[in-house]
Amino acid sequence: MSKAKKYHRIAVLMGGPSSEREISLKSGAAISAGLKQSGYDVVGVDIETRDFVLPDSTEAVFIALHGAFGEDGQVQSMLQEKGIPYVGAGPEGSKAAFDKGITKERLVTAGIPTAAYQLLHRGDQPTLELPAVVKPTCQGSTIGIHKVTRAEEWEAALDDAFSYGDELLVEDYIDGRELTVGVVGEEALPVVEVLVPGGWYDFGAKYSSSQTSYLVPAPIEDGLAVRCRELALATFEILECRGLGRIDFRLGLDLVPYVLELNTIPGFTETSLLPKAAKAVGIDFPELCDRIISMATL
Repeated sequence: MSKAKKYHRIAVLMGGPSSEREISLKSGAAISAGLKQSGYDVVGVDIETRDFVLPDSTEAVFIALHGAFGEDGQVQSMLQEKGIPYVGAGPEGSKAAFDKGITKERLVTAGIPTAAYQLLHRGDQPTLELPAVVKPTCQGSTIGIHKVTRAEEWEAALDDAFSYGDELLVEDYIDGRELTVGVVGEEALPVVEVLVPGGWYDFGAKYSSSQTSYLVPAPIEDGLAVRCRELALATFEILECRGLGRIDFRLGLDLVPYVLELNTIPGFTETSLLPKAAKAVGIDFPELCDRIISMATL
């Protein structure tokens, strides 16, 4: 006998005004299909501007908006005002996770391993030793991120990163392996390792390269896998998140897992990292969508 559903008519918000629009549309289409397979009445809503109208009788919202507006707390605040339950972190948690400067401050305060960093504004000069990584503080999908290995590369990297905002993050490059841990509810899923030709997981490697591969579960020692999952849950808690998220790590040559960031609305097609990890523990894609929408709240 199937469990009674908390909600029935679901709006899936996708697209959005950010630079991650096309990726969001793919996530939204996959989520809509998964929810329909699980027996929900689903309406996909393509968000083109910050003014949007939910379909009549919408009971809950699955947010599939990546990047600005979707992950920075704006759409969450709007849904709270409307009194419509939604999936994922609330406005404050969304803002804290989306802003890499806030994330870093909380990680350091909590004693969670993370790469040494500095925040730069226009006109500031980086002081970290090379190699280093340059990131816009409020951007996702590896957009605007650069690995700087030589001094002459600073200018182009900073110019591009600043094109996405007036503040950016520079952090030590951690030589090692790329790991990620998905969280659903209060459960940390198996660790995933991302294998990238050349070892640099940029936009092309993430979305265009056929040579990028994923190992689920990651081939690491059991105690280290447990540590990664513990750190993922701790990061989830200190950033005041809920529902779902994905925590990205670099596993250093010293075997320390360094937390890079938390994605409150991670990629969500059947081949995305969090769904891959869920599948490894027997949770298929429609069931995963069902579990997550059942946690929608104000």
